[in-house]
Amino acid sequence: MAFLDIDCMCLHWALFGGQRCTRCKTPYQRCSSQDSLDEQAMVDYFKEVEIIQRSGDAETQEEVQLKVADEGEQEEAWLMEAGLATLFDESASDGEDSIALLSTLTRTQAAAVERRVETLKQTLRKRNKPYSVPDVREIFKPASQSKVRAHIRPRISAVSSCVNEDMQVWGGADAETDINLEVSFSEQALTYKEGLKVTQPQNEADDRLPDFRVSQDKTGQTRVGDLSAEDMKKVRRLVLIEMSALFDTCGIEVKAHKALKVRVRESGLFGVSLSTLLEQDQRRIPGTKVPLILQHLMSHIEEQGLDTEGVLRIPGAATRVKAVCHELEHKFYEGVFPWQSLKQHDAASLLKLFIRELPYPLLTVEYFSAFISVLKLPTKKQQLQALNLLVLLLPEPNRDTLKALLEFFQRVTDHKDRNKMTLNNVAVVMAPNIFMCKGFRSKISEQQEFAMATGTANIVRLLVRYQNLLWTIPKFVLNQVRKHNMENQRKMHRDRAVKKLLKKMAYDRERASDKQEKNTEAEGGFIRVQAPQFSKVSMAVQLTEDLKASDVLTHFLSQERSPSVKREDLCLYEMGGNIKERCLDEETYITALLELNPSAEWVIKSVQH
Repeated sequence: MAFLDIDCMCLHWALFGGQRCTRCKTPYQRCSSQDSLDEQAMVDYFKEVEIIQRSGDAETQEEVQLKVADEGEQEEAWLMEAGLATLFDESASDGEDSIALLSTLTRTQAAAVERRVETLKQTLRKRNKPYSVPDVREIFKPASQSKVRAHIRPRISAVSSCVNEDMQVWGGADAETDINLEVSFSEQALTYKEGLKVTQPQNEADDRLPDFRVSQDKTGQTRVGDLSAEDMKKVRRLVLIEMSALFDTCGIEVKAHKALKVRVRESGLFGVSLSTLLEQDQRRIPGTKVPLILQHLMSHIEEQGLDTEGVLRIPGAATRVKAVCHELEHKFYEGVFPWQSLKQHDAASLLKLFIRELPYPLLTVEYFSAFISVLKLPTKKQQLQALNLLVLLLPEPNRDTLKALLEFFQRVTDHKDRNKMTLNNVAVVMAPNIFMCKGFRSKISEQQEFAMATGTANIVRLLVRYQNLLWTIPKFVLNQVRKHNMENQRKMHRDRAVKKLLKKMAYDRERASDKQEKNTEAEGGFIRVQAPQFSKVSMAVQLTEDLKASDVLTHFLSQERSPSVKREDLCLYEMGGNIKERCLDEETYITALLELNPSAEWVIKSVQH
């Protein structure tokens, strides 16, 4: 086999499996964390790196400057992002909300908060600066005014018991393929670390990765987009704490980067930020969530080239790709670009160029290191859990764009028998385009890049393979949101006037509830479902143990007169009580959900796809 040198980066390392090559001075070592990609696959990786280097992407584009946060700065930023600024700044306006948030934390999550508060306190002490960071023992002391421990300790034994029971069944035949979303991932990791370890299967190549599955939950699964913006804000704060707790529990330190502001293009297609692109696109098509240029490129490849051998791997002609890029910039929004003449390999090269040319990485500067650190976690299950949390932390434009890309990559691999692009092939080709972003690419050494090669390809492999799980909001996080909301509601009772009103409302609800219970006994049990957007504004549905959200929608459609109403455009929402708003999975059992949220109301609304 011929050997290929790429600007002093030698592929012999990949071909010799980490052995010293006679033409190289440095014995590069193969990444051992997830070494399941074969040698030929890694040759393709470095060929892609060479293509990227030769393309000279947008030479005039200013690189984003990455900076590791200073000592103490990272902890301060973390506490602010977690909604806990009041722990170091008494003037912060979210004091009551912070206390409510802290009251929901598990032991590992509380430990993550403690660690960062203590680190920040020590840093400020070293600088001899005045500070208002409270003593950690004061924050978590088991007193009535405690902000965390008084709420957590009664539940720790129950959580531990639940984790232990869950871990015990992991030893069965299906142990490694069951994903438990009801128990905190960091709590599961702690139990694993404390000795209840299971034998890991050998790393399998390509599509033979384990078939992870989520156990059926009668209260329904919750996906990104199912919750209100207010509750999603709480989800993001809790997920940040949980992700940090997971890495802390496994002894993995993740250094957060921050991006220094750079001048970026304020219009156009390539080298423009996602937020700017979406602003442009939404002026043309309201509600656009994924850049139109990216949608068109993916659609063009799907319509014409999914069966093309080597699609994504074989590059288009560099001069032609550059010319087409220039033409797109001038004709795309005018609607006069000649898509019929665009060759498939050129379209694939433009798609990769679009990703590389984003002024800030698709996986964000803030969480870039965390994504790369995922493979340091000891099991594939924990790696998948970490990726789930990281996806939930991404800003909405990044998350929606990543989702569209992963779905496209899956469709490419679905045609692997004809296009010869397996999961491994797609992963090794796309990894350098996603991870070797501007600003980062110039900051790492050749040896670091070699060490990252297998790791980043495996991360892309996991993202594509398990994408259906990654946009799920874990039930334990949603339960914490419910507790957070209930805690906020309880704090409202402090106001006497409000307390009086709430008492009256509670009394009225009790009377209504008693009346409803009597009606239930008399009529066999019913729930009232509202549908204010439709001609059938309200209806009664008989409540049974087997009643699902899908049954409610079926019953509604049988009575709705408008022929324009389609089943796929409808969703039954859980509203009020301990949640603001939640679009229900059609497999949700209403009785089970009523036990979780007795005060919920039921509303049918149309949804945007």
